[in-house]
Amino acid sequence: MTGRTAGGHRGGDEAAASFIMGMTGLLVFNLLLGPCAVVLASVALARRTRRSLLAGLGLGLGLADLVVLAAFKAMDHTLSWHIGF
Repeated sequence: MTGRTAGGHRGGDEAAASFIMGMTGLLVFNLLLGPCAVVLASVALARRTRRSLLAGLGLGLGLADLVVLAAFKAMDHTLSWHIGF
């Protein structure tokens, strides 16, 4: 079974997308990808997806993106980060 029902969508695609966006957001574009991951994970969980673990991980990673952004903002007063010497 593919996660879709006769009534439509079950949220599996949103769960996978939120996980991927959350993982990617830890490295780049966390200001954009973090909130997107949180929203997609919330939608997937609201639809009671069968991939609830993946949606939960996406939600956690999206929130971690925002925490990392806030930490770097507090450290050097910018919205981006870099590895420099």
